[in-house]
Amino acid sequence: MDCHAKSSESAVGHPFARLHLLTQSGALLVVVGLLTLPVLRSQTTPATATTVIRAGKLFEPESGRFIEHPIIIISGNRVESVGESRTPVPSGARVVDLGDATILPGFIDVHTHLTTDAGGRGYQSLGISTPRAALIGAKNARLTLLAGFTTVRNVGAEGYADVALRDAITAGDVIGPRMQVSGPPLGITGGHCDSNLLPSEFHYSAEGAADGVEAVQHKVREVVKYGADVIKFCASGGVFSKGDNPLLEQYSPAEMQALITEAHRLGRRVATHAHSALAIKDAVRAGVDSIEHGIFLDDEGIQLMKEHKTFLVPTSYPLFWFEAHAPEMHFPPWVLEKAAIIIPAAKQNVAKAFRSGVRVALGTDAGVYPHGENGGEFRSMVELGLTPTQALQAGTVNGAELMGWSDRIGSIRQGMLADIVAVKGNPLTDVRLLEHVQFVMKDGVVYKDEISGRE
Repeated sequence: MDCHAKSSESAVGHPFARLHLLTQSGALLVVVGLLTLPVLRSQTTPATATTVIRAGKLFEPESGRFIEHPIIIISGNRVESVGESRTPVPSGARVVDLGDATILPGFIDVHTHLTTDAGGRGYQSLGISTPRAALIGAKNARLTLLAGFTTVRNVGAEGYADVALRDAITAGDVIGPRMQVSGPPLGITGGHCDSNLLPSEFHYSAEGAADGVEAVQHKVREVVKYGADVIKFCASGGVFSKGDNPLLEQYSPAEMQALITEAHRLGRRVATHAHSALAIKDAVRAGVDSIEHGIFLDDEGIQLMKEHKTFLVPTSYPLFWFEAHAPEMHFPPWVLEKAAIIIPAAKQNVAKAFRSGVRVALGTDAGVYPHGENGGEFRSMVELGLTPTQALQAGTVNGAELMGWSDRIGSIRQGMLADIVAVKGNPLTDVRLLEHVQFVMKDGVVYKDEISGRE
């Protein structure tokens, strides 16, 4: 599936809908701060003291094995040491005893759309302003964190609403995962990353629309200027956009090459929405870092991805969620028509990619389904052929590698950020446990604890 935030779904850039964002952005953050202040005071006071966590098992994603009866010592927001049950507890440390629970690194979702909600497709989305999208993002960021996802990559948001959200989380104004964000996704005029709902007299295009080599180079520089950590572009048509075809390529190979080269020159990794087999292969040849969705990935594309060590971000959970819930969501007819084609193809081709050993990073397309259900991606990847261990690696160390943050997230070891989640039971024998985590720590701060009895 696909869900670039408000490409083809919103006209927030139109003069009637902008609402003078620059003058209201300060007020927006004040409102968010006031709405969340009671929770922030109780849960996000910076961690400065020493915390010790005891548990029954610790999942080590690098090896795929468990460490029995671990003791994790945390100083501030970093892991100081990981030892065994005999490790002495520092004097004065806060002890969190999780009993026989299994602790894991905080999960990583590299394909989210926090500033949009499930079902927000079609013409009703034209009434969503950028300030409103940022507030929607504040709500969804909290849901995502409490689901155990302590880091996300947000790939697509008009008006740089995700930049505002990232900065608000970093400042402690709202609760949420740490973020890498793309701002507006880049794409051709009339493509999946454009806004195609308004008639011609509006003369409106999405912020990321750019055609030709020079224009895409300029657009990369522009989104970097306004805060993008990662570049997102649409190499093919998609499902939720009106009037385009998921089976066809959109950017030309020359435009892709220019876009990716410019992004890499500026130190930004590149993710591409790519459904069509040709678009996938041309993007991989151009040096893209990750293929998002990969619906019509063929054997040649799989081989190219393995040769280039390109990550596949399969966004498989929405395939199953959509089948179960589409009738109640009142999606536009073009969405239902395209989904009927892409869902069976995606299941078949993603499963083949898994069997072939393509590198996988967990991404969920959150926003196609309700936020907070991100853990369902572990189960859906297992249903399509990954082992539970491989699925957990996709959502921890692999995601960290794709984001360029292997030195700080994705595992629990000395020097890493103290991002820790826990479940009761063994997720390698019951992967559904990962859909309902009972303990969440981010940066050494506990946001959820339904195990130890302490808050």
